[in-house]
Amino acid sequence: MWSRCGRPVHLVDKNLVQLERASAEITKLRQTWPLASLPGDRSNTEWAKLTVTSPDGLGDALRQSWLAIECVPEMRPLKQSILQELDKLAPADVIVASNSSSFTISELLQGLELQFPDRFASIHSYWPPETTPVEIMGAETTRPEILQTLMTESAAHGFQPFLVRRSSTGYIYNRIWAAIKRETLQVLDEGVATPAEIDGLFKAVLQTPKGPCAQMDTVGLDVVLNIEEHYAEERPELPQGPRTYLEKMIAEGKLGVKSGEGFFKYD
Repeated sequence: MWSRCGRPVHLVDKNLVQLERASAEITKLRQTWPLASLPGDRSNTEWAKLTVTSPDGLGDALRQSWLAIECVPEMRPLKQSILQELDKLAPADVIVASNSSSFTISELLQGLELQFPDRFASIHSYWPPETTPVEIMGAETTRPEILQTLMTESAAHGFQPFLVRRSSTGYIYNRIWAAIKRETLQVLDEGVATPAEIDGLFKAVLQTPKGPCAQMDTVGLDVVLNIEEHYAEERPELPQGPRTYLEKMIAEGKLGVKSGEGFFKYD
């Protein structure tokens, strides 16, 4: 999505197999996505160059960039280690953002010794990747112009940006979606309905292509559990049933689409 306007993008991962899979998927998606219009209604004729690199090339990639986004799994120590490294390597004018779906940027910056704490923000995108909304949120230390730049540039790249006005675990949409996921899991844990019945009813009422069980399978049930555990840390009154239900499924190797089976089976 960030490469739709012809501006180059660097994809960095320590797993070379993941880089190869990502490149193939991006090539496939580019065949169906429209290119974004450039400012002033100028037409864009080609996709930007996509460079894939191991962490050895991270410093060079950062020196060529205006924005760095971490997209590692939803584990706070891991995310913090990446943000610390980005702050160390990135030039002072590079914005550093987290794509965390539940941790606020304020939480992630706690305890870190940073050179430039005022350049950090959260920018959360959705799945599938062609979903245009993104949510942008700052920390108490974030310079206001950083947020404005992210809002402006996101819109210029074909996104639909929404500003989170106060620090909020789960941003805006994911806080509401978390309640739907949690109640779905509670219904399953109580034996009130099956995944197929829940999703069938949900899709029929709201006219959506996927129900909550299929959505969780797409995200990955291990990731869903990580997010739920973080919400529970902040709100101890949340029921245990949904997390216990997820733990049983994960123990059986049912992680969703990526393992071939979650609430449903996949090829």
